[in-house]
Amino acid sequence: MGAGAGVPAAIAWRRPPDRDPAWRARLGVALAALVVLWPLAVATEFRPWTLFDERALAVSGQFLASFWPPAHASDFLGLVAREAWRTVAMATAGMTLGFVAAVPLTLLSTRALSLSALAGRMAPEAVVARAALRALLVVLRSVPELVWALVFVRVVGLGPAAGVFAIALTYAGMLGKVYAEILESGDAQVTQALLRNGCGRLQAFVYGLLPQNAAELASYTVYRWECAIRSSVVLGFVGAGGLGQQMDASMKMLAGGEVLTMLAVFVALVALADRVSAGLRRALG
Repeated sequence: MGAGAGVPAAIAWRRPPDRDPAWRARLGVALAALVVLWPLAVATEFRPWTLFDERALAVSGQFLASFWPPAHASDFLGLVAREAWRTVAMATAGMTLGFVAAVPLTLLSTRALSLSALAGRMAPEAVVARAALRALLVVLRSVPELVWALVFVRVVGLGPAAGVFAIALTYAGMLGKVYAEILESGDAQVTQALLRNGCGRLQAFVYGLLPQNAAELASYTVYRWECAIRSSVVLGFVGAGGLGQQMDASMKMLAGGEVLTMLAVFVALVALADRVSAGLRRALG
């Protein structure tokens, strides 16, 4: 018997439609996106066609030509190597301080670890304290690390210390917020059972929430370390030390060859951090 035996001809074979049956919905979505995005483009003066203006192309060509050849003197390469190491050290130290600050803020602001919530409704004091901690996390992550760096450059002076403090404060807010969301999205039954049987918050966290969320927490932490390396270079432009500060000095002196060399080192640094973080996430996952 044939494959279509017993099946009505109208069902066994149908002529495909001449056009997409969902074209009206797709067109509506496209028009809605245009209506939303057009005022944003006007407000931001987004005019991409100016990049292909004759004068803009000439200026861009002159600027890019000044980058060649890249600087490769031995003393300069030694300086770049030291600043690159300082950049990684700044990111790692700031990330570590941010982690140390984020952990207690997370434990205190996570509802699953609240003793008063075991009765079904949190006590008013616990609600206020939790809201205050969440507000602190919002403030920490809302202020860009660039602004924190400008503040600490005036407090501790030029150098990597300002960058370390800036990364620590911003990343404490980011880590604390995401850590709390990860912990609250997990199964809280084991944690609540431990709390009801007399365990403290830390014990309930270690034996209840941490085992089921450890891989996700570690993966996000490693990803944030990778982001901190990128941020540390940007912070150098406001005097926070590292590769960014040296790059800023070279750009002000119109030393395009030095800038190209440092850009190449920075790209290699980010690529290496990406590979390391990807390997760690695979190992932890």
